[in-house]
Amino acid sequence: MYRIILAVLITALTFGAVKSQNGKSSSSEIKEATLKGHIRFLSDDLLEGRGTGARGGELAAKYIAAQLEALGAKGAGPNGSFFQPVSLVGVKADPNTVLTISGANGSETFKFADDFVAFTGAQTESVDVDTDLVFVGYGINAPEQRWNDYKGADTDYRGKILVMLVNDPPATTAEPNLFGGKALTYYGRWTYKYEEAARRGAAGAILLHTDQSAGYPWGVVRTSNGSWRFDIARTQGDTTPFLQFRSWVTDDAARRLMKLAGQDLDALRTKAATRDFQPVKLGVKGKLNLKSELKRVEDKNVVGILEGSDPQLRSEYVVYSAHWDHLGVGAPNKEGDKIYNGAQDNATGVACVLAIADVISHMSPRPKRSSLFLFPTAEEQGLLGAEWYAKHPVVPIDKTAANVNLDSMNVLGPTQDFIPLGAERSTLKGVVDAVAKTMGLRVSPDARPEQGSFYRSDHFPFAKAGVPSISLKEGSDYVGRSKEWGEEQFKAYNTAHYHQPSDEMRDSWDYRGMIQEANIALAIGRMISDAPEKPRFNPDDEFAKKP
Repeated sequence: MYRIILAVLITALTFGAVKSQNGKSSSSEIKEATLKGHIRFLSDDLLEGRGTGARGGELAAKYIAAQLEALGAKGAGPNGSFFQPVSLVGVKADPNTVLTISGANGSETFKFADDFVAFTGAQTESVDVDTDLVFVGYGINAPEQRWNDYKGADTDYRGKILVMLVNDPPATTAEPNLFGGKALTYYGRWTYKYEEAARRGAAGAILLHTDQSAGYPWGVVRTSNGSWRFDIARTQGDTTPFLQFRSWVTDDAARRLMKLAGQDLDALRTKAATRDFQPVKLGVKGKLNLKSELKRVEDKNVVGILEGSDPQLRSEYVVYSAHWDHLGVGAPNKEGDKIYNGAQDNATGVACVLAIADVISHMSPRPKRSSLFLFPTAEEQGLLGAEWYAKHPVVPIDKTAANVNLDSMNVLGPTQDFIPLGAERSTLKGVVDAVAKTMGLRVSPDARPEQGSFYRSDHFPFAKAGVPSISLKEGSDYVGRSKEWGEEQFKAYNTAHYHQPSDEMRDSWDYRGMIQEANIALAIGRMISDAPEKPRFNPDDEFAKKP
């Protein structure tokens, strides 16, 4: 039945420009109806939230591949397929799991989802941890910042549960640019903190959540970690360190934990904000018996290519990316809705990249460099599909000119500015500035640098691999609106709909903003494609290739 429904919807929504009598395309613009059609299908309950490794995700990937094939793209996967296999392992923690903290001041049991969430990195169905807790401040070792929260011997951390704060240490009057100042660096991301704790040989890591430090409420942590969580499957001989469990706790739970340890959390935060911070052995033990469902899946990135027009430059590629996955089926909201449709995040981005591909397919001549359209899986699981692609690219990384990433598009209407996250790191800034001038728009800096958005979507693995990359975001200066309106709308979405079942397609959306943003991305990609030289990172940027 699902194949029949899929076939009918693909037939109804398939791209294809209307042909005139001379056989040329009479339409090459991005249309509201086209975007609506893609978003409506991809965010429909039929796809069950496009979960990684789930039936709905499979339908989404096949739908996208069918769209690429219909507009004449070539499959860039193995044997000409539109699919690049991605090997993943999923775990789903038993919601009855409890975390017990005990010490001289007594013991307390913390409840899964309400007080904490946890998932294992061991890729096994059961892990048992019963060991000491150590508070390691921000959990950062950054020699270039002269900062090390891991003072002491390695044995102080091996086999322990490390408790740490999220984000970077705060800047000071004396050092206003410490760890990027207001802007979050990769050291502040939860992914880095888990990675560093694993490198130290820790058994587990607990991150202390606050709505302010994370940039989103506990409900987002709860829904994002309350169902299936995935990692890239480890192969035989893989020596990459991992944690037995990775966890977050609420601010209230953190305070109760510290009280058991005879510590004041606010005082510890103050001490952790200095270079002379010393790790604190909390004198309590944490016990966790984490049982999980386990599944191994061969998921897929969707990859397609439209060949460039220049005989020499067509062997180089501009990558347009947008992740197709969302959170699937999870805990119900107060209305009983269990499907996390992900309409804005990121059916909108997929629709826009498909629309860009359609426009490029009808260009004559086509852009000089080839265009590669990448729809990664498992972005919501930690950028896993893009990480896999960066390690197993379907075209050489050194032939990849740039990545233009689209994630959660503008549904509020046109703006007079836009934000190209990461452009300032490379010569892409000149491209972006030129496009802005041509389109009569302003380039604005990241409106919320403290949230570290540059590290939170699929362009980031490309940057780490040495490819100049941007993630395009709308600005905050909405046409006909007050200066405060855009921020108010962002906060409303982030609080009520981000990673919630209520992220659904709405009649109130203003598609002019989405079309504007897609056209900006297309113009940037076209300029990169036709330039004599590939973009390059600034010599002093952290992602610049070192000789």
